[in-house]
Amino acid sequence: MTTTAALSLGLSDRTVFVAGGGSAGPGWSIGRAACVTYARLGARVCVADRDRTSAEETTQIIRSEGGTVDTFVGDIANEDDVVRMFAEAKARFGVIDVLHRNVGIGKTGGPLDTKLEDFDLAQSVNVRSLLLASRQVLPDMIEQGRGSIITISSVAGLRYLGYPHLSYCVTKAAVIQFTRMLAQQYAANGIRANTVVPGLIDTPRIANTVAKMFSETSLDEARAARAKQVPLGRMGTAWDIANACAFLASDAAAYVTGTELVVDGGLTGKFA
Repeated sequence: MTTTAALSLGLSDRTVFVAGGGSAGPGWSIGRAACVTYARLGARVCVADRDRTSAEETTQIIRSEGGTVDTFVGDIANEDDVVRMFAEAKARFGVIDVLHRNVGIGKTGGPLDTKLEDFDLAQSVNVRSLLLASRQVLPDMIEQGRGSIITISSVAGLRYLGYPHLSYCVTKAAVIQFTRMLAQQYAANGIRANTVVPGLIDTPRIANTVAKMFSETSLDEARAARAKQVPLGRMGTAWDIANACAFLASDAAAYVTGTELVVDGGLTGKFA
């Protein structure tokens, strides 16, 4: 007889470290929504960001709801900062059960107009930081025989979407392959590693960076133009991505590793 267990997304016995838990501006970034979602599922949440004020805003939201949380400030691409932040997090909450690596930067431009320093910076923030963070959590995850690593890439790491964004696209593709390798190497240790691949998401980043790509239009027009590209007819929200991450962090995804969960409203299907 086949039995079906109840679906559980509970994280009450888990500590989640979110690298990039602040927001680029007022509103809900993916990192902030993920932090709040993890806390609402019972996790102890480490909100890590280089912007103390923004990280504290996330922390205060969680505290106001009665969640267990603390703030850790530093540059996820700086090795000294990474070592310190994780040491502080483990001293506060114990072993990190879930690593959610959320950070990502990039500048518009192709091979001929991308500055080397901009490319190197994107590589450092988007890829090197994943190496640094992984080194901090893997030993404990191996010892306890359990762990989940969640990375955030982008549909830009899968497809060319119509405008040159070389440094971002290349490094986001690297994040996917890095995560696949983690999954294969450490599957025998009970560690799962997966990538969430967002499509066009309406977050504060739109106002700061993406709207600049539509220089002749207003922010509202830029939003409308992006929404029109999506088969479902809208941009995604930070909560759409946070919910996908919560699934991958939980035991409901116990048999899911080494894969990409594309959350894009059908966008990449247009470019297959």
